[in-house]
Amino acid sequence: MGQVDGQILTGAQILVASLERMGVDVVFGIPGGAILPAYDPLYDSKIRHILVRHEQGAGHAAEGYALSSGKVGVCIATSGPGATNLVTPLANAYMDSTPIVAITGQVNSHAIGSDAFQEADIRGITMPITKHSYLITRAEGIPLAIKEAFHIASSGRPGPVLVDISKDALTNTATFVWPAEMDLPGYRPTVKPHTRQVRAAARMISEAKRPVIYVGGGVVRANAFQDLAEFVDRLNIPFVTTLMARGALPDSHPLNMGMPGMHGTVAAVGALQKADLLIALGTRFDDRVTGRLDSFATGAKVIHADVDPAEIGKNVAVDVPIVGDVRQTLIELNRAVAEMPAPDAEAWRHQLGVMKERYQPRWDEAPDGELSPQEVIQRIGQLSPPDTIFVAGVGQHQMWAAHFLPHEKPNTWLNSGGAGTMGYCVPAAMGAKTANPDTTVWGIDGDGCFQMTNQELVTCAINKIPIKIAVINNHVLGMVRQWQSLFYDERYSNTDLNTDTWPNFPMLAEAMGAVGLRATNEEEMDAAILKALEINDRPVVVEFVVHKDAMVWPMVPAGTSNDEIRVARDMAPDWDEEIL
Repeated sequence: MGQVDGQILTGAQILVASLERMGVDVVFGIPGGAILPAYDPLYDSKIRHILVRHEQGAGHAAEGYALSSGKVGVCIATSGPGATNLVTPLANAYMDSTPIVAITGQVNSHAIGSDAFQEADIRGITMPITKHSYLITRAEGIPLAIKEAFHIASSGRPGPVLVDISKDALTNTATFVWPAEMDLPGYRPTVKPHTRQVRAAARMISEAKRPVIYVGGGVVRANAFQDLAEFVDRLNIPFVTTLMARGALPDSHPLNMGMPGMHGTVAAVGALQKADLLIALGTRFDDRVTGRLDSFATGAKVIHADVDPAEIGKNVAVDVPIVGDVRQTLIELNRAVAEMPAPDAEAWRHQLGVMKERYQPRWDEAPDGELSPQEVIQRIGQLSPPDTIFVAGVGQHQMWAAHFLPHEKPNTWLNSGGAGTMGYCVPAAMGAKTANPDTTVWGIDGDGCFQMTNQELVTCAINKIPIKIAVINNHVLGMVRQWQSLFYDERYSNTDLNTDTWPNFPMLAEAMGAVGLRATNEEEMDAAILKALEINDRPVVVEFVVHKDAMVWPMVPAGTSNDEIRVARDMAPDWDEEIL
């Protein structure tokens, strides 16, 4: 909008000018009555608006954009149902610490609380699932709210912020004044760790015999990859990367034991269980990692470093708490451990190496003529360019993707971790491709997830966002069916999607402006993947028809100890003293 400081503008113009001032280059949204005034100045703005087909798609696209670009993602919706359709992506972003700003329209300020048409208390609804939320009823309040929202979303522990603006605030006028300072009493994230705690951690590390670095998604959010690599190389001790931290260091690193948790590798789960010291970095000891808490890592002391003090000690007792930005913490830790002897962990490294080699993630061959879903996912990773961004839905295919894709680079793995949101894949892939137009973006989706948000393929086709979606079609809600197989006597209640016939996924893709392909055997599999990689002017959907009885192994049954991990239905690893 050019130079607008000191000019009298409508609130809508002030909103767009504020977004431009914050460096926003793209927003995802849908107009409606209450937010409509903002769309008029947006028409003349350099900000690219991508018209999605559902507000949930706007929120997940903003997440994908944020995670793959390092910027704050922005989505826009109108009042009432438009705003409530953002609840799921806001909850998802909150759980996974993703920086997004959601801007919603609200009814006129004098009508708030009167159950006006399309009124919803979206600020109240989203209060538990946002870092902060605003209700703005005066045009002059918009610039400060926007500046603060972006700061809060991207600082400390990142997360979503909601800015709800009444319609009259958008239509009324005010002088545009960009705030020079922000006044946020009570919001002072601790960035620099306490030196005394860092030194205590360094001493504890030096004395350990079975230390493990437990790497969480906070390392990814803090872009602490180089500092983490230095830390690992300096100490020469094993590490595990959670679902949210895949790619923080390469899977090919010899000290990488893989992903811990309910569907983690035996080596990663065993490393945590049998360690005498956990060095937890940017992680929250999620229940999917710990299993039953009273049996988790019972012989280990715990160093827990996180920017969010509320997470430290929340689930697991901590011996050395370190509050601060994970990157700053690693910088200080690297300095501190350099002054002390490295831990004597040679025997420990050998033991875990044996476990890693013995219990590599694998799969049973599919029945004759059928595709194994694990093989499909692995093959996509093998044939795609090394900088490919992979986005996963939620379920079995998510866990297989976590194990069998090549997680060698940071910021190339996006998925819904804490909330486990089915329908995340397609719009998040759209957001990632928008942020990285020259990079291949593959979505690994299931037939259940895909049917929740596939309408965003229309958005991709119209806006020339050529994502590639692999639909792993096993005809069922796979993860739920796996639980029914193992714990409900194979009583398959309402998990059969009846997708042998409908929908016809390639035809559905073609109807939405995408290329539709199908593969049912290994020969067709390679041909379809290579064909998809050649097409870069439209979205591509490849349906891989796989057998429905494939299961995700290893597995720790819910509510049990990690010691109960299984590598197959009736097989547990040998955790005798000779190994660990």
